[in-house]
Amino acid sequence: MSSTFAGDETAPFFGFLGAAAALVFSCMGAAYGTAKSGVGVASMGVMRPELVMKSIVPVVMAGVLGIYGLIIAVIISTGINPKAKSYYLFDGYAHLSSGLACGLAGLSAGMAIGIVGDAGVRANAQQPKLFVGMILILIFAEALALYGLIVGIILSSRAGQSRAD
Repeated sequence: MSSTFAGDETAPFFGFLGAAAALVFSCMGAAYGTAKSGVGVASMGVMRPELVMKSIVPVVMAGVLGIYGLIIAVIISTGINPKAKSYYLFDGYAHLSSGLACGLAGLSAGMAIGIVGDAGVRANAQQPKLFVGMILILIFAEALALYGLIVGIILSSRAGQSRAD
């Protein structure tokens, strides 16, 4: 029985698993960060409603994490076309590691943003001088996900370099 499939037939499984991992884990981090910091904003809004819009920054920063996962998932899924070009296990593992790097970095950043955002907006309601410090901590937490995105792009670009076709 002849097949038009080029490369390893199980390799796309790992590639698609990487795309799913990037999106799922990043969105889990975004959801946790949004929910946790959103609870802090709602609690703070009861005491100081005039600060609600200023305190929405952690929610926005958490939402960006899902976009990072989406970017990697699109990059990975467009790189999987075994009928057009051979797709080997090396390529599948490269895409899997790319998705895991971005997704797990997004998950951890979302947890950090949620915890800092919750405590930060509540503290900011009591002491406005803490706002700049909270924003700096949130930026460093967001940078963790950005590192995962960068590594994910680099790892994903390694796919297709396993053999000369």
